[in-house]
Amino acid sequence: MIELILGGARSGKSRLAERHAAESGLAVHYIATGQARDGEMAERIAHHRERRPAHWALIEEPLALARVLREQAAEDRCLLIDCLTLWLSNLLLDADPQRFVRERDALLDCLADLPGRIILVSNETGLGVVPMGELSRRFVDESGWLHQAVAERAQRVIFTVAGLPMVLKESNA
Repeated sequence: MIELILGGARSGKSRLAERHAAESGLAVHYIATGQARDGEMAERIAHHRERRPAHWALIEEPLALARVLREQAAEDRCLLIDCLTLWLSNLLLDADPQRFVRERDALLDCLADLPGRIILVSNETGLGVVPMGELSRRFVDESGWLHQAVAERAQRVIFTVAGLPMVLKESNA
């Protein structure tokens, strides 16, 4: 089962994803895409680490997400990926401008074939004003297209606001 949990900053999306992973009854592997490029981000990462159960496996992968998903997915395992927008940022800033396309396509191609439970967390960025900078506009565009493509492949899509989940899609397919 693939579940996509979207929400704004501090909306409760990660906490909800962690709760769903814990309630799955499966061994949880947390796949972190963030990089501590500055002190503020290091604090965010530390906060997430403190909140997670110590027995969860942790894999830090900022770029090659599809490869890690293929390696780690198993029937008796829940993979929690937090988050797609940090992964997208890492790829858009990569020295190879084509890496984003390759990695995005690899992710979308592998999702249908993964065993076990997959929970993907991402920031919804398309609810505000159109950013002024070219890179910011590309980020908003690419994240919106990525969310649409992942949501199409997911069996469940949840939008989180103020810690409250709103189910946008629920299917048994």
